[in-house]
Amino acid sequence: MKKYIVTLIGIVVFMTSCFQMQNKYEVLAPGPWRAVLKLENNYRPLNKKAKPIPQEQLKFEEVTQGELPFVFELSDKGGKLEIEIINGEERIKVPSEDILYGHDIKTGDDSIRINFPYYDSYISALYEEDVIEGKWVVTTRDNYSIPFVAKQGMNHRFTNLKKAPVMDVSGKWEVLFTELNDPTDTYKAIGEFKQDGNYLTGTFLTETGDYRFLEGTIQANKLYLSVFDGSHAFLFEAKILEDETMIGTFRSGTHYKNTWTAKKNPEASLANPDELTFLKEGYDKIEFEFSNLDGKKISLDNPAYKDKVRIVQIIGTWCPNCADETRFLSNYLKQNKNDDLKVIGLAYEKHKDKEKANAAIKRFKKRFDIEYEVVHAGENSKTEAAKTLPMLNHILSYPTMIFIDKKGAVRKIHTGFAGPATSEFPAFEEEFDTFVKELLAE
Repeated sequence: MKKYIVTLIGIVVFMTSCFQMQNKYEVLAPGPWRAVLKLENNYRPLNKKAKPIPQEQLKFEEVTQGELPFVFELSDKGGKLEIEIINGEERIKVPSEDILYGHDIKTGDDSIRINFPYYDSYISALYEEDVIEGKWVVTTRDNYSIPFVAKQGMNHRFTNLKKAPVMDVSGKWEVLFTELNDPTDTYKAIGEFKQDGNYLTGTFLTETGDYRFLEGTIQANKLYLSVFDGSHAFLFEAKILEDETMIGTFRSGTHYKNTWTAKKNPEASLANPDELTFLKEGYDKIEFEFSNLDGKKISLDNPAYKDKVRIVQIIGTWCPNCADETRFLSNYLKQNKNDDLKVIGLAYEKHKDKEKANAAIKRFKKRFDIEYEVVHAGENSKTEAAKTLPMLNHILSYPTMIFIDKKGAVRKIHTGFAGPATSEFPAFEEEFDTFVKELLAE
């Protein structure tokens, strides 16, 4: 009997030790995780009205079609999870307070929710120790979600293959994007790429902003780039043709698809961002009045702004390019203290409900430690936004900056923002500083 009890105790101890070994992490295994957003299965571009793209040119056998990959690092600090999403040189931290997890007693499943509060999106999923599976949800779009899967221990983005690239694509490329179902709807861009063997980073500059930090790979004659930042989910795929041009596809989440062509051109350029937005004939100044978060009426006629150099910033808290510009402006004002320089942010929000819009603005101000006014100016529709500033020819881009001198004259309107992912950013910083100091000296 004693021998039986000892044996039974031994079995229990052995089983318990096995169970502990299998669940050695309190929640999820730390380290690198490879995630994918499943945009669709076996995607092939539809191009009914345009000249068909030869399918043999767009067959991507190195990766799973319709999957947008990204990598993140997960750390577990005493049961408090933190995540850092990696896009090339960019690191996006998701702090522990934005990561919720627990155990569903009814189903027996462990669940996790990763919130991106600045962009009104989140990942909702079930998890085991080294697998997370669920969906990415964007709350500002109707019924918008994309299946999401992540696996621990992998840090490659697209593939582990090392096919010798047919060329080095580093440098500037002249790019034309074309709508799939309307070949007359096009827009120009500049591709900027940096290649190191199979590893590829870069971005696309357009006249309204840039596509931020893209990361990917080149495999033989195929190019792959992606980014996920909680707001944007971009996937670029292309084939390098024999004449060293490119043809490819671009997807933004599941709601937008187009094609693009590119040829290397170190002299590629876009329209001057200071000439795209301007005052209509008959207008000589900017006027507006909006309520701030405390209900106070804000206009350029307020005593706080009289006889000052003013920058009116047209933004949306949902816009990553606006976030880049706001980070720059907020830091600039802190590093160049001058009471004669004032900034007012006009936020055009996706939320139609004013309370939700104001809450988004409060989060935005806290995120970038903004010391200047940011007011809710209306909806994010560019057509509707233009109605609030009828003196402008249009609102072409979020963000847009309007520079006003001490006498109230509009001296420059800068459309879009070439952020830190681009080669244009250092020149912009220098030009901005020089121009603002000239206005202050007048």
